[in-house]
Amino acid sequence: MSADAGSVTKAGVRPAGSVRAERPLGSRLAGWVSGGAVRVFLIVVGLFWLVPTIGLLMASLRSPEDMAVDGWWTVFTEPSELTFGAYRTLLENDDITASLLNTVYITVPATVLVVVIGALAGYAFAWMDFPGRDWWFLAVVGLLVVPVQVALIPIAELFGTLGIFGSLTGVVVFHVGFGLPFAVFLLRNFFAEIPKELLEAARLDGAGELRLFVRVVMPLAGPAVAALGIFQFLWVWNDMLVALIFTDSGSQPITVALQTQVRQFGNNIDVLAPGAFISMVVPLVVFFAFQRQFVSGVMAGAVK
Repeated sequence: MSADAGSVTKAGVRPAGSVRAERPLGSRLAGWVSGGAVRVFLIVVGLFWLVPTIGLLMASLRSPEDMAVDGWWTVFTEPSELTFGAYRTLLENDDITASLLNTVYITVPATVLVVVIGALAGYAFAWMDFPGRDWWFLAVVGLLVVPVQVALIPIAELFGTLGIFGSLTGVVVFHVGFGLPFAVFLLRNFFAEIPKELLEAARLDGAGELRLFVRVVMPLAGPAVAALGIFQFLWVWNDMLVALIFTDSGSQPITVALQTQVRQFGNNIDVLAPGAFISMVVPLVVFFAFQRQFVSGVMAGAVK
């Protein structure tokens, strides 16, 4: 019997009652990563990441006198310190309110134009034949690696010649120009995945290219368009480098206005805290409201 058992063991069949083979190291690590301990760790990291945001919110709801005495965390033991006086002061500050409106005037057109022009160009590169189509698309993709800093001085000179330097128009044009390469790349890849038979059927029904684009392609491109719109909105809203160079005192957005307040006064926390929180919370609300469309659109456009 022992000889038979030994032969079976050598053949690779484990006898009954023996210890089960160990799982591979990769499998054990995967099981540990997906376990509850890691989830708890990620929750702790997420809460730690939110501490500055919570601190900024609490600071914006406290008076400058209270902020000069102790830290924002004291509101949890003394909730009577919370007040909306800083937000009333913010609304009475003409520079901050004007900069908030300028931010909207810059962000909305820059987002809409990039989505519309990028969708039209993406459809043309995906489904229309014209001379040098592939080479033109490679050129557009190549523009993705061009850093913004390279174009600041030449475009500033160009805008000065055109008379739009320091205006909202110049900032919008700059953001549209640098947002289009990614928009065309993302939407072209998404449009290329639409079944060709669907487009051919619409053409047989008499649909022209424009009607085909509006009635067939765009309804299918909802996730990709939403992802592009959110991405462009976040980038333009949070921008300070371009706005710092291409705007003046009458056209500066909220990011530049807050930086100016810090440089000029430095201790006006009753304006800086609520202004910074509003500037931060708007893109966060937009992102979390459409995060599902953002993720699905980016993944769809990155397949090819």
